[in-house]
Amino acid sequence: MRWLLDTRPDGTLAPRAVRGKGEARFSVAGGSEGGVSDRVSVSAGGSILSTRCSETYETKTALMSLFSLPLWYFSQSPRVVIQPDVYPGNCWAFKGSQGYLVIRLSLKVRPSAFSLEHIPKSLSPTGNISSAPRQFSVYGLDDEAQEEGKMLGQYTYLEDGDSLQTFPVLEEGDQSYQIIEMRVLSNWGHPEYTCLYRFRVHGVPDRK
Repeated sequence: MRWLLDTRPDGTLAPRAVRGKGEARFSVAGGSEGGVSDRVSVSAGGSILSTRCSETYETKTALMSLFSLPLWYFSQSPRVVIQPDVYPGNCWAFKGSQGYLVIRLSLKVRPSAFSLEHIPKSLSPTGNISSAPRQFSVYGLDDEAQEEGKMLGQYTYLEDGDSLQTFPVLEEGDQSYQIIEMRVLSNWGHPEYTCLYRFRVHGVPDRK
């Protein structure tokens, strides 16, 4: 794996991985993976209910660097979690090991599975993914004002598993939801913050 630095239109730097023959892809561009549609992505009309999300972790010190160049001074908003670009530092960080992410889908969907993606250890500048979520649960909400939704499953993101892991809905039902809440219950040991890179919802649209 080799890294190149591309310059964005605003002048900031973005790392780009260049894979050798046989090396695994670590990020997924677009709104689907393996033909399974992602119902929360920006391209699918998804949006973040920022008023219900955890507080963003902010720092004036670069959290990550590449080739001794700082990559991340600023704080990404939760919106980055439903966008396709996955590379070191391009995540939403919130304070501590527990947090909330609430997403509005473009239409009601009957969820069938959820996918969580984090950079692998091999691409982490620190050599570990201690800031990755460990245990998390997912809820379906009927409306934005609802405080406690229906739990659709509780899961564990494996530290030594694939960077992109998919989890089936454990509480089967016929109900459709337009608002999905992800609750991070713990991380893999980072004492200050947790990073969310990409979260997906898979399911069948309710056309009623």
